[in-house]
Amino acid sequence: MSQKYNTLVEEVKKLSAEEKEELKFLIEKYLVEERREEIFKNYQESKKEIEEKQLEFSGDIKRLKEML
Repeated sequence: MSQKYNTLVEEVKKLSAEEKEELKFLIEKYLVEERREEIFKNYQESKKEIEEKQLEFSGDIKRLKEML
């Protein structure tokens, strides 16, 4: 791990319980936001693929297995 990360961990250890809880809340919030952005990006890419007719849909199980 990087020295910067180790320093950060050491600094977090020095925080009060209340500060650690706030930091935990913020990190969880940031992770949710990042995941939401990733989902939206995937949606946009899929939408573009559909518009460019790059995606193939099928209800046939055998065809779906072949597509995998």
